[in-house]
Amino acid sequence: MNRDVGKAIHHYDMISHGDRILVGVSGGKDSLTLLWILNERLSRIPIRYELFPVYIDPGFPDGFADELSEFVKRMGFDLWVEKTDYGISAHSPTNLENPCFLCARLRRKRLFEIADELGCKKIAFGHHKDDIIETFFLNICYAGNISTMRPVQSFFKGKISIIRPLAYVEEDKIKRFSDNKQFPEFITPCPYSGISKRKEIKELLNQLYRSNKKIRGNIFRSMKNVNPDYLL
Repeated sequence: MNRDVGKAIHHYDMISHGDRILVGVSGGKDSLTLLWILNERLSRIPIRYELFPVYIDPGFPDGFADELSEFVKRMGFDLWVEKTDYGISAHSPTNLENPCFLCARLRRKRLFEIADELGCKKIAFGHHKDDIIETFFLNICYAGNISTMRPVQSFFKGKISIIRPLAYVEEDKIKRFSDNKQFPEFITPCPYSGISKRKEIKELLNQLYRSNKKIRGNIFRSMKNVNPDYLL
């Protein structure tokens, strides 16, 4: 796990000395693992950086913001909780867009604003290798384009960058790590939780992975080995 994270950070030059990094915390195992690892690395690397965990509460009833804040505090951080109605608005009858797309867009927009308020030029997300592969297939199947999430993406002419230090880490490793650390499980109250095109793609890919253990790695490597001469 640590080696994969270190490799991704080094390969893409994600973090520099003196960085102020907003860490998007969702309550899931991925973002909690990301926060833990980025914090733990400070004890054994020569550079210094600051971490600012932020949770965008979508506003559904029976949320877990208080419990998440308490857990993050035990990790040594004060969690910025941003109360919103993004989830409720996105699922209202007046929204003609995909509710998950609109909710995610609103939450990301607010994260950019908070990063600017905190003086953070980098936002770290807990997306991992399997997220990147699944996004690749989602865009092919449902958006009609060949693209995915990049380990580092720059926005606003370089003013802010999104970094994904878990880009080389497989989801199963994160699950084992979070179980080992006994991270709590925060159940999202979102009505669309577990019902998505991403879940369908994940199930399809898992069938392929079970048939041949090399497929996951081959797909991931193929995104860096594109032959445009054999594309339309």
